[in-house]
Amino acid sequence: MAEKSQKLEAYVWEGKDRKGNKTKGELNGVSLALVKAQLRKQGVIPDKVKKKPKPLFGGSKKITPFDIAMLTRQLATMMKAGVPLVQSFDIVADGLENKGLQELVMSIRNDISSGTGFAAALRKHPRHFDNLYCNLVESGEQAGALEAMLDRIATYLEKTELLKKKVKKAMTYPIAVIVVAIVVTAILLIKVVPQFESLFSGFGAELPVFTQMVVGLSEWMQSWWFVVLIAIVGSIFLFKEAKRKSQKFSDIVDKYVLKLPIVGEILDKSAVAKFGRVLSTTFAAGVPLVDALDSVAGATGNAVYRDAIQNIKNDVSSGTQLQASMRQQDVFPVMAVQLTAIGEESGNLDEMLEKVAVHYEAVVDDMVDNLTALMEPMIMAVLGVLVGGLIIAMYLPIFQMGQVVG
Repeated sequence: MAEKSQKLEAYVWEGKDRKGNKTKGELNGVSLALVKAQLRKQGVIPDKVKKKPKPLFGGSKKITPFDIAMLTRQLATMMKAGVPLVQSFDIVADGLENKGLQELVMSIRNDISSGTGFAAALRKHPRHFDNLYCNLVESGEQAGALEAMLDRIATYLEKTELLKKKVKKAMTYPIAVIVVAIVVTAILLIKVVPQFESLFSGFGAELPVFTQMVVGLSEWMQSWWFVVLIAIVGSIFLFKEAKRKSQKFSDIVDKYVLKLPIVGEILDKSAVAKFGRVLSTTFAAGVPLVDALDSVAGATGNAVYRDAIQNIKNDVSSGTQLQASMRQQDVFPVMAVQLTAIGEESGNLDEMLEKVAVHYEAVVDDMVDNLTALMEPMIMAVLGVLVGGLIIAMYLPIFQMGQVVG
């Protein structure tokens, strides 16, 4: 059945009850005909039934990857408790406040109740369930261990989202320092320095070179601040568009961002952690190694590791050991390669890859905490130098005049 026909919609209705009294209300349903049939079952003769108009602003909240992780965990818990899949969807949907997520859940539930497989129902929503998710669910269905697979997927999603949150925090701090520094400096140059400039005009003496430089910069900012603002906003927009539309440019950015101090190392270790987490999850689910590497390549989030994993896939498909190919790529840490080698030799590759993921997730966690502790005094230092420098430039002529008078 088409996805559109299965989507849960809100309908407003007016009609008469069994006693002939006028009544009205709101009802959710997948189609106008089914809503009318439902009303008749309730003893209501519908006169007017129409879709509830959507608000101009707001509406359903966005469905985030964290929402999908929470949904998966709830389904896994329900199924482990012995609740049937369709009933699990009903229970989960009843407890959701996000209307968009509730509609998604009910759409999947309706597909499954009409005979569609779980994985096939999920594939109708590629925006929220990627190929990796659908393939793992399909493996769980075929093996008859769906509840165990959902538990494994939930763990994978929770760990991945936590790692993304940590990396985002690491990237946000340096940007915050730069933005705060630019804003504070701009305010001082445009609003504060001109007040001192009018005072200096009555001195009748030549200003110090440092003060002249700051006053000149202030005059320039007062005249051209909007050009600077447009240039900054335009540069950010062009950078994002170029990264989105040009694969080559995006790959170059991914390559050089790994060379950044501190932040680059965090991104590097997070890519290794994702490699271990995704490969461990897929391999343990019974997905062949070559196919699993396909899923891993797109999940690391960096072009350098994507290309390296594609090379590994080609090597493995031609008979090379995984750890040997990883060592040849020269991007994976020695510890990750050694743990992989132990896993291959002992036949516990999925367990060793999970250890790789756990170790490098902990490394990223520690590095982000250290960066946070380092950036707090750095913010104070940067702002101190900028504000202090401008204050010194403004008070230098006053100090010099005081020395002359003295």
